[in-house]
Amino acid sequence: MGMKQILKSIFVVTHEHSDTDTSLYNQQDPNPQEEVSLTLQHIVDQFDDAADFVHKIYLHGRLHVMYFSHLVNEDRLERDLLPPILNSEDPLDLLTQQSQYEHVTDTKTYVEGILSGMAAFYYDNQAFMIDVIFPTSRTVAESETESIIIGPHEAFTEQAYTNLSLIRKRVQSSHLKVIKLSVGEVTKSDIYVLYIKDIANERYVKEVIKRIEDIEIDAIHDTNMLIQCIDDDPYSIFAQFLTSERPDTIASKLVSGRIVGIMDGSPTAFSAPANFFEFFSSSDDYYQRWSIGTATLFLRFAALIITVTLTALYVSVTSFHYEMIPENLILTLTESRSKVPFPPIFEALLMETTIELLREAGARLPTKIGQTIGIVGGIVIGQAAVQAGLTSNILIISVASSAIASFVIPNYVMSASFRLFRFGLIVMAGLWGNLGLAIGLAYMVIHLSGLTSVGSSYLSPIAPYEPYDWKDAFLRLPFSTLAKRPTQVKARNKVKLKMKR
Repeated sequence: MGMKQILKSIFVVTHEHSDTDTSLYNQQDPNPQEEVSLTLQHIVDQFDDAADFVHKIYLHGRLHVMYFSHLVNEDRLERDLLPPILNSEDPLDLLTQQSQYEHVTDTKTYVEGILSGMAAFYYDNQAFMIDVIFPTSRTVAESETESIIIGPHEAFTEQAYTNLSLIRKRVQSSHLKVIKLSVGEVTKSDIYVLYIKDIANERYVKEVIKRIEDIEIDAIHDTNMLIQCIDDDPYSIFAQFLTSERPDTIASKLVSGRIVGIMDGSPTAFSAPANFFEFFSSSDDYYQRWSIGTATLFLRFAALIITVTLTALYVSVTSFHYEMIPENLILTLTESRSKVPFPPIFEALLMETTIELLREAGARLPTKIGQTIGIVGGIVIGQAAVQAGLTSNILIISVASSAIASFVIPNYVMSASFRLFRFGLIVMAGLWGNLGLAIGLAYMVIHLSGLTSVGSSYLSPIAPYEPYDWKDAFLRLPFSTLAKRPTQVKARNKVKLKMKR
């Protein structure tokens, strides 16, 4: 059915910038049983009460132009696109012949195009669209959450196309594939799934795409919300997808055979499958000498042990196991705790909660004020708590050391997970001493052993046992020894490096 045969509404539209007031005459469809697929009245009704919706009328009511002014490049629209149409003897022929104009026949595509920032043309009952998207966005800047000393300082922005260009700049290969999906019944957020063909495992690619397509939700605003909808175990406190704001990190994940996801409106990308040890790796490790990178990696694992166990060990020892304290220290500890009216478990929970409050306050306040609050608040409250007899000096040292160690973990999400888990260990240690501490740590190991990421083992390369991958998980050996891609990704092409010397 032609578009001229299906126009059946009559209305009068008055807008500024129009060259005349016009009326479209009602034409009844000769076949009332057939539904109209796209009418001008229907389109205008879709944007009723939208103050930012622009609807202009030209050529005595024959041409209607509709768009959102803050989403399109109005200068280009009014300078380059409209004059040729208004001055043409046959505007319909111009719209039809030029490939930049897309002919649309259904309402849904037309409305979604306008909402995405395209300009819509409606001429003689036929609908066309053209891409003049010009959204406002911030410039590429340095990442504040993943800062490094050596290496690139670019970070993703909230614009997906900008992020794709940053990745394309680093992975200049025709084998880099990009699949576009949409999530959110209301927000209709664009998701881009990236992988390198002939390297990435097709099973993982299909699994990630299937999980995203199965999401039924009204709104998703950020990548970190998205990955919570596609986790293998949504009730775990540990993230099962690695997220990053750094293009170089994401590019390295693609080359290693992993699948990457980018969401329009979010400055964060995710990669899968992920494993536990990836969260302790930083781009700095590969930009420095291998010996320095390895030493730094050891330091992070030591920080993990400190932040998880130190405060809980203090509670356990002071509550049940005084025999573990050296003789030279026990007098100092006894004197320090002599004025404290609380048992160690309440003392520790009070100070850990105070530290978390200071951390949260510092993060929410402006940068300069937040730093001042964190430093001054920690010193003043700690000193005042000791003088008031609410806590001991040794606990202050323990809590402060645990807090500092948590900052050494480069991934904020993983650091937050261990800070939360630390509270559980403190309670276990306060109830059952070293036995409770051992039970808590055993539970953590068992839980991590049962986790998967897109069906792949979370504790790879420990379980399953892959000693070759240890060179890039627990160590950062020279690049000449890292010739193969991680076993976890099951890459189709396992070799990534061929040294000639």
